[in-house]
Amino acid sequence: MDEVAGIYARESTFLDRYVQVGIAQDRVISVSFPTVADEEAVSDHELLDRIEAYLEGDADDFADVQVALTVPTDRREVLDVVRDIPYGEEMTVEQVTRATPGLDPEEESDQTLVREALDENPAPLLIPDHRVRDGPSAAPPAVEQKLRAVEGL
Repeated sequence: MDEVAGIYARESTFLDRYVQVGIAQDRVISVSFPTVADEEAVSDHELLDRIEAYLEGDADDFADVQVALTVPTDRREVLDVVRDIPYGEEMTVEQVTRATPGLDPEEESDQTLVREALDENPAPLLIPDHRVRDGPSAAPPAVEQKLRAVEGL
């Protein structure tokens, strides 16, 4: 991305709110969907251009975007599995649990861990928790449903 650290936000008429990204050391550290953008946010950023195109129907998995995760290792492993769910496809919490190293889908505590990782995802959309059909999303419910609709889920 070769961009300086900062907060970038652009209003999305499709989402009826802003898409806001936080960047540090050329890595995304957060994605949020506020109704009002941060006062210091700048609207010009190539990632916001890509997100806007995605919301207009351009297939993009954002796999090349560097995301800096500052979450415990077990949650990072869950989010790594979610990050690899292809555009337009979905998994269940059980499938994510099964695909995450060291987790057992038969253990309720492991499925709870997956749900908590999804709920606390710092970069929804780039880590596409909306592709986990029976799990929570860190995005607001209306945004999650629109992201699912974009991908035909």
